Amino acid sequence: MRHVLKSGLLLATLALPAACLMGADAQLATDGVVHEFVLPKPNSGPTTLAIAPDNTVWFTLSSANAIGRIKQDLSGYEEFLLPHADSSPRIIALGSDGNLWFSEHGGNRMARITPNGEITEWDIPTPNSQPRAIALGSDGNIWFGEFAGGKIGRITPAGVITEFTIPTADSGPRALAAGPDGNIWFSEFKASKIGRITPDGVITEFPLPRPNSGPGDITAGSDGAMWFLELSGTMDGLQPDGNRIGRISMTGEISEFPLPSPQPTAINVAVGPDGNVWYTKNAALGRVTPQGAITEFPISAGPARAVGLTAGSDRQPPTRLTDKLWFTDGGNNRIAYLQFK
Repeated sequence: MRHVLKSGLLLATLALPAACLMGADAQLATDGVVHEFVLPKPNSGPTTLAIAPDNTVWFTLSSANAIGRIKQDLSGYEEFLLPHADSSPRIIALGSDGNLWFSEHGGNRMARITPNGEITEWDIPTPNSQPRAIALGSDGNIWFGEFAGGKIGRITPAGVITEFTIPTADSGPRALAAGPDGNIWFSEFKASKIGRITPDGVITEFPLPRPNSGPGDITAGSDGAMWFLELSGTMDGLQPDGNRIGRISMTGEISEFPLPSPQPTAINVAVGPDGNVWYTKNAALGRVTPQGAITEFPISAGPARAVGLTAGSDRQPPTRLTDKLWFTDGGNNRIAYLQFK
């Protein structure tokens, strides 16, 4: 079901010093102005985003049980309701077929939405698997993690699902991303490991240096390595002692860098338009250089709950980046971005 809503609020707020936000490329920086669109429906639960080939921005609305779409200039907002109640759409990514694919964390389904808003869903064979992160693989299929199922799944553009059991039982695969080596890399939240799975389903695991690290979101960096967050606080019945951002090479060498402040936990990670790694952390965005230098910048004058972010690489090696770093903020019920030029 498609709804076109025009009552959202478009704002530009919170100017940050441009000199403080210079990236790896000295020619590319942001003026620090947060451009935002406040969603028309209260408490929609904006979660993660992806950018389509036509540069429209698509995002999951977990609490509203819908998928949203907006143009790069924050106009033309549309909303597409999911067929089943309480599906809790979580992660969204661009597929090889030009459609957007997303996980239904509460509905135990994988789903696809076309540019005209047509939604198709597929049940995951493992019951109550709690699908979370998804990514487009080098094989043209969408890969996804089953947090409660302890498996990595693969779904073809035609909807054929194959599941691969992770060697470590109940490891809690929380996030995954495509690597420059053609494999899918994933975090094992409960096992404190980073995993790698080939297109044929062969899995290798790399233990992190510290137990209870709580690895979370992961992305391919512009330096040819994978970067991942280590969470902190209480979540999913555990109290991980992470509060770091990690880097793992294609051969498994791991480096860790402590985050500047212990709370709140960082949530999502992505490569920004400047080629640096960025992460969300409630009312702040963090920037990490390839050398591990970390700076955090406020994106709200008050409370916020920034979650997902993207500049267009969609959990793939960053070959397709726009000039904006988009993020969701469930605390302020908004979609927002920083402009880079």
